Amino acid sequence: MKNVPIDSFYQMKKLVLSILFIGHAALAMGQVCPNITSPSNGSLSVPVNTTITWPSVPGSVGYLISLGTGPDLPERVNILNGRSAGQTNSYTPEVGLPENTLIYVTISIFFPNQQLVICGSESFTTEEVTTPPPCTSLEEPLNNQGNVSVKTEIGWAYAPTATGYRLSIGTSAGATDLLNNLDVGNVLTFNPLDDFPQESAVFVTITPYNENGDAGSCTEESFTTGNTVVDCNAYFDSVSGEIVPRKPETNFPGQIGICKNEIPTLIRSDDTADGFRWFKINEDGTESLLSSTSDVSLSEVGPYRYEAYNLVVQGGETFECSTSKDFNVVLSEIAQITSVSTSQEVDGRQIQIEVSGLGDYEYALDNIEGPYQDRAIFNGITEGTHTIYVNDKNGCGIAERIIERELSPDDFPKFFTPNGDGINDFWQYISPRESNEIQLSYIQVFDRYGMLLTQILPTSKGWDGTFNGQPLPASSYWFKARDNLNNEIKGFFALKR
Repeated sequence: MKNVPIDSFYQMKKLVLSILFIGHAALAMGQVCPNITSPSNGSLSVPVNTTITWPSVPGSVGYLISLGTGPDLPERVNILNGRSAGQTNSYTPEVGLPENTLIYVTISIFFPNQQLVICGSESFTTEEVTTPPPCTSLEEPLNNQGNVSVKTEIGWAYAPTATGYRLSIGTSAGATDLLNNLDVGNVLTFNPLDDFPQESAVFVTITPYNENGDAGSCTEESFTTGNTVVDCNAYFDSVSGEIVPRKPETNFPGQIGICKNEIPTLIRSDDTADGFRWFKINEDGTESLLSSTSDVSLSEVGPYRYEAYNLVVQGGETFECSTSKDFNVVLSEIAQITSVSTSQEVDGRQIQIEVSGLGDYEYALDNIEGPYQDRAIFNGITEGTHTIYVNDKNGCGIAERIIERELSPDDFPKFFTPNGDGINDFWQYISPRESNEIQLSYIQVFDRYGMLLTQILPTSKGWDGTFNGQPLPASSYWFKARDNLNNEIKGFFALKR
């Protein structure tokens, strides 16, 4: 046995594997691809309006069919190129097949998560047509149909053996004032360039033909149009790839407040639109037009209606696509803060606000920009000075009030040492730096048994630790003080010797 070079050995192996692969693929395709059942391969004189059928293929999810006049591209698909038949294992050509022609059929099969399987072609020969086609009938709109859109498209049924159609349309029986015997070709629909007249009878005559002649005198059919109905729905713009609304978009509120001290009040719409209207709704339900611009002057409370519209041109006419919003006007005003009360809770101070006024109010603490809340109570507030803000939701203004820091036991010394060394010899209230508004009416000092020892003024040096001129012993003492807001506070301190 001769020695075979390694390179030649691998080339031979590759060739053998390729032949095996091609053989398996051909075998697999042969097992998958069906033969046409009607008309069968090689059939002659097949009707031009035949339905092509084939057995369903297990596991398939769809079929494509191609028709042509030759076995190879482009002739193989020059009649029909890859038309989807869905999951139906049959197909009827919409406008028939050419007569006396060898037709090649190619079926392609879809399988889940696999490449498209393209089967081999089969063929049959169509009949020779020797007579004119029959007449056809309207399918869209139907004969005698009413209230048809003026933009309707004319559609008719296939006339077997027809290779084209002539169309006449008029506004009276036998008339051709809208279309005069136009050859529209081998199609089943016709879309007029202009709209049909509104609320009018339209008469249609469809004449199929082929090389042997036309269908002769076909029956005239008719339908009646209605009023033009403009489509105000949003549409897809294929250029921008966005949904474009025809109606104006609006976020106009359901309630508007006019301020008590600013009557009349000018209300303006920020919507983008071609036009605007403002109406007052009367007690009897009728409407009175107030303005046709983007703003309106309002002086009365009650119900109103706002309308914004865009102009849409359709069928040579201009229509309005509008958006409407009912709203109510109420009287409003800036809040009057009548009282602010505070209390000490476990988690800090609580502030409660009382207001009066006609408005709809919301509340914020320490920041005029908010956040605002509907509740007039704030919890867990730290000690110190705070500012409350009350906003009228209808835009009539913001009221504010400063809440001063309250008197605290921490404002008094915890101890003092009256020993004459000039350091910490007197016990006295210490005014907090963050508030100069707290003023004390008096300060009283008691011994541990509750006996009043002295009453000192906040402006004095303070208590020197004596009673009736005699120094008191080191001990615990307590005090009671009252400020200018009538807040009373108590606490303890120590006297050290």
